[in-house]
Amino acid sequence: MKENLKIVVLAKQVPDTRNVGKDAMTPEGTVNRSALPAIFNPEDLNALEAALSLKDRVAGATVHVLTMGPQRAADIIRDAMFRGADGGYLLSGREFVGSDTLATSYALSCALKKINPDLIIAGRQAIDGDTAQVGPQVAEKLGLPQVTYAEEITGIEADRLIVKRRLEHGTEVVECPVPAVITVNASAAACRPRNAKRVMTYKCAMAKSEIAADPESAAAKRVAAKPALQIVEWAAAEVDPDPEQLGLQGSPTKVKKIENVVFQAKEAKKLTSADSDIEALMVELIASHTLG
Repeated sequence: MKENLKIVVLAKQVPDTRNVGKDAMTPEGTVNRSALPAIFNPEDLNALEAALSLKDRVAGATVHVLTMGPQRAADIIRDAMFRGADGGYLLSGREFVGSDTLATSYALSCALKKINPDLIIAGRQAIDGDTAQVGPQVAEKLGLPQVTYAEEITGIEADRLIVKRRLEHGTEVVECPVPAVITVNASAAACRPRNAKRVMTYKCAMAKSEIAADPESAAAKRVAAKPALQIVEWAAAEVDPDPEQLGLQGSPTKVKKIENVVFQAKEAKKLTSADSDIEALMVELIASHTLG
């Protein structure tokens, strides 16, 4: 594997779908993100760990996060920097609002052409959509090979990676040339915790719009003087896209309704370890086709 490997992790700030309420959707059928708390998409954290682990093994490798969203999405870039990432890119602007997976993957691919990384790693899917489409669509738009359901990058040989994939009934090991796109499962290694020293170093990292909001503040002036604290922020025009393929107009997917389904037990039974209780339970489970 060549030195100075340039890795980009695709990450998303998502609404916490464990707290979906009646205001979770807008009248246009898109997620009302302001009504839900925002978190780092869980499987993207697994992807970040895969990237950081690779960085630990390859001399001169760098890890940057690319995300698309409003100004507050810079929070997950800072979070990634606390864990070991070198920096990040924020795609932000009204042109991206309402993007489905097709428009999202198109916008990200435009930014990636500008970044030109050696390796792109993403979480398998985001919890606000569960489609698992963005990573593969990015690979197709960039004409790159892809490995999905990755659980571990087990080896590095010349210009190839050896990747273990988690399948339904086992695992398989594949080789993949670089550059490539890899999507990572939740079964992969959990992301390392935030490092206290890095938190103190990068807690003031800011994107361009955050600096512009209060350019005379001490924090903004400190960031302006230190490039390492500057999160790259691009508007749509800066990644040279076709405007017709962005946002709602570039999104053929339409969400009709979101429901919050809560399962509640109507009755409960207490069982002892007696043979009669266990036998009765087995009969009931077989009769209901839960077993057998």
